[in-house]
Amino acid sequence: MPQGITEEQHSLLSQWLGPYSILKDHSWPLQDTTVLHVSSADGSFIVKASTTSHHIRREIAAHSLGMPGPKGSFPTLRHASADAGILVTEFLPGAPVEGTPAEDDPGTYHQAGVLLARLHRPVTVSTEYAKKLSYTTTLLMKKGRGLLDAGTLEHLGKRLAALSPRPVQLVTTHGDYQPRNWLQENSRIKVIDFGRADTRPWVHDLVRLSHQQFLGRPALADAFMAGLKNRIEESESDIWQLENLNQAMGTVVWGHGIGDYAFSQAGVEMVQRILAGLPVDTTP
Repeated sequence: MPQGITEEQHSLLSQWLGPYSILKDHSWPLQDTTVLHVSSADGSFIVKASTTSHHIRREIAAHSLGMPGPKGSFPTLRHASADAGILVTEFLPGAPVEGTPAEDDPGTYHQAGVLLARLHRPVTVSTEYAKKLSYTTTLLMKKGRGLLDAGTLEHLGKRLAALSPRPVQLVTTHGDYQPRNWLQENSRIKVIDFGRADTRPWVHDLVRLSHQQFLGRPALADAFMAGLKNRIEESESDIWQLENLNQAMGTVVWGHGIGDYAFSQAGVEMVQRILAGLPVDTTP
């Protein structure tokens, strides 16, 4: 039985796939999730399993809403058990974009923008989302005492207090949309890993890119927004700032909590950019 797989999960895999062999282990130790590339008589698959991580259930929930086309751009769910904490998707061939020349290619970002537009399907208008996000951001700031200096936290608190928690349109978001979750095969971009998927405002999926790949590279931002065919309107300014504040503080606190101090420092730098003014150009 593979390491990190419970007896119940192994039994389900055997029922679903029959005899299988492990081709590669892609596990995520920091998220307590086993990720295996396996093969069986039925084909090649990705297995994700955990008894503690909520990411498995999020991914199953995302698949329950259906993945948009074109076929082969997103994983196809074959088997899942939320109770057992395991899912199986068809293997998507391709090489990760992160760390390759494709990460610096505007064509990559145009395709990624087109795919994100397909993912962003309207769900509902929420009068509570922004209020809850403001509240959780306040809690994160309290946990950030000692990780950020008092002056910075005070400025963040004032910025947060100035935002109005208006009703917002929620869509089906990816939750971690960036090159580490994109694959490239023969110049075609594909999207993987829906472990952070949820219904949120569409701007949520812009935050990481705006603080990473788009910095100092307007051509990448322009190509992405042209593919997405959307832009942040003035009426969405508050929720855009709130999403940035929340993800920045979440990065600081979560990174420090698991001992990933480089990731925590990336959150500190996000905070600094937010206070200085967000650098992303959102014109499509």
